[in-house]
Amino acid sequence: MQSLLRAELVDLDLSAESKEGAARALAERMEALGRVADLDGFLADVAAREAQMPTGLEGGIGIPHCRSAHVTTPTLAFGRSTSGIDFGAPDGPADLIFLIAAPAGADDAHLSILSTLARRLMRPDFVAALRAARTPAEAAALVAGEPNPAPPAFEERGSGGGAPGLGKGRGGESPAGQPFRVVAVTSCPTGIAHTYMAAESLQQAAAEAGIELTVETQGSAGFTKLTPETIAAADAAVFAHDVPVRERARFAGKPTVDVGVKAGINRPAELLQEARDKAARGEVSTTPTPVEEAGEPQDGYGAKLRTWLMSGVSYMVPFVAAGGLLIALAFAIGGYEINTAPSVAEHFVWTEAASWAALLFQTGGLAFGFLVPVLAGYIAYGMADRPGLVPGFVGGAVALTINAGFLGGLIAGLIAGGTVLAVQRLKIPTALRGIMPVVVLPLIGSAITAFLMFLVVGKPVASLQQALTDWLSGLSGANAIILGVILGLMMCFDLGGPLNKVAYAFAIGGLATPNEGSLKVMAAVMAAGMVPPLAMALATTVRGRLFSKTERENGKAAWFLGASFISEGAIPFAAADPLRVIPASMVGGAVTGALSMAFECTLRAPHGGIFVIPLIGNPLLYLVAIAAGTATSAGLVILLKGMRKQDETPRQQAGAAEAAPLPEPAQVTVAA
Repeated sequence: MQSLLRAELVDLDLSAESKEGAARALAERMEALGRVADLDGFLADVAAREAQMPTGLEGGIGIPHCRSAHVTTPTLAFGRSTSGIDFGAPDGPADLIFLIAAPAGADDAHLSILSTLARRLMRPDFVAALRAARTPAEAAALVAGEPNPAPPAFEERGSGGGAPGLGKGRGGESPAGQPFRVVAVTSCPTGIAHTYMAAESLQQAAAEAGIELTVETQGSAGFTKLTPETIAAADAAVFAHDVPVRERARFAGKPTVDVGVKAGINRPAELLQEARDKAARGEVSTTPTPVEEAGEPQDGYGAKLRTWLMSGVSYMVPFVAAGGLLIALAFAIGGYEINTAPSVAEHFVWTEAASWAALLFQTGGLAFGFLVPVLAGYIAYGMADRPGLVPGFVGGAVALTINAGFLGGLIAGLIAGGTVLAVQRLKIPTALRGIMPVVVLPLIGSAITAFLMFLVVGKPVASLQQALTDWLSGLSGANAIILGVILGLMMCFDLGGPLNKVAYAFAIGGLATPNEGSLKVMAAVMAAGMVPPLAMALATTVRGRLFSKTERENGKAAWFLGASFISEGAIPFAAADPLRVIPASMVGGAVTGALSMAFECTLRAPHGGIFVIPLIGNPLLYLVAIAAGTATSAGLVILLKGMRKQDETPRQQAGAAEAAPLPEPAQVTVAA
């Protein structure tokens, strides 16, 4: 700790009035000692961390911190303000400010030292000594030497006992007479300070209440997992975290308190009491769904909703692709009148092409019929895991029955998942817990979902679906072209990402109730999605010198990927040069989408690229639309990359001139 905080890094009369000013004043001291290489860059990283979550703590402490590439040495700077500085703490401004700077690649040992400071800041005697320090050297020595007596330190994966007999009553002991046992996990986005502060705060509260607590700190300094035996023996779990708990399924079946990391710091006693109360009521947590475990740190409800919907779409796409392609092949073999053929179970002639076409059409129709139930079922699965599947499928089937279509499936899935989640939060008798996932949750979820879909929301959604279908049927002229432009832009913006998937889901949703308008939409979406990889392939072929060797190799593969309607084939190019590739791709996609709509091209197959061209209405004009968009995107990429090369050439020449060695002095022979 002595190397982290020196007297030169202490300001006992910090005059800054804002958190930005305080960070700058302390960071300037770091820069003066050579511990920060780029002051503005480091402060930008501090501000970005502060934007994630305020770093003010109750008790008058501000602890701004970040990991930054501009930090050369792990460093602490300490400032004491007389007027106080607002760091977002609920009880007012902070007078003790620690700025923690860690290099982007800081080793575990240094981060462990930083976590030690974070834990000390939870001790009242340590904080009081800092406020009473008279010189910078004294404050630095306090941090480095820890002269004040400290309570017993806890292990990051150890148990803290506490005085026996405290907090017993109200669930202080387990039914068997053993101390009430809690396992806890703490984590924060940076993993330096709040992770360990929450752990220390919970440990102190547990000691006061006579609770046996074991903490797993999932910080940047690494962590040691709680043993399965410790988790199994625990009566409850507390999660104080701002990033997803790693391997959360380990705690399934335990009464769980789930809060942000600052709640673990500010009100640990309340959290432990809540854990006791939940254990007394028999509330248990469920296993997290695969979708939840794949989530990003600090996902909000909007991000979760998108993830749930994309879960349903991803499971639905294979049904749509198989069913749609089978139907398209049936039309190619037997003509559009094949949809009136009798059932092949009653009439099938092995030597007639019409019978084979009818077989393909009816099989594709059966596969396509699963579209809405699968969509709803797997949205509910993404929300509530396997107990949501049955209510989701039932809700999707109801949506089909009342002609609510694709929109009805979306809403049914959300209702089913939400219903199961709500029931899981109820107090359940111990005797019923074993049959909850396989009997109770599917039963109650299906009944409530079907009731709401049949009698409450189903009919309005069906009316909306019919209005959308009628609107697509009436698309013509300028309206169709504008829609084509919008869909083209969406397909090419993130190349297989969420926006691309939204446009694609809109198109295949229309195939559930096919009409002239929905078939035009499907054609425009597939054509626009083919443009980015084809354009990159063309650009690398025409002007290969503008691309790296790896990009030229990727360009060869992009021909096939684009022809197969795999937009992701352009991702390597977009990742390497997004400011040029993505706008160029979007312009080409918009051109293709508009032309496809203007040419009134139609498509019954949801996938296939050029391999389903014979199944497309107006196929020659469709190819013209794709070629026009591909040429537009390729031309723009070549133009933009060529401009960049021109800008770089003078700088490169200037740099070469500066770096070139001076000529050797001429050897002169002087005659005697």
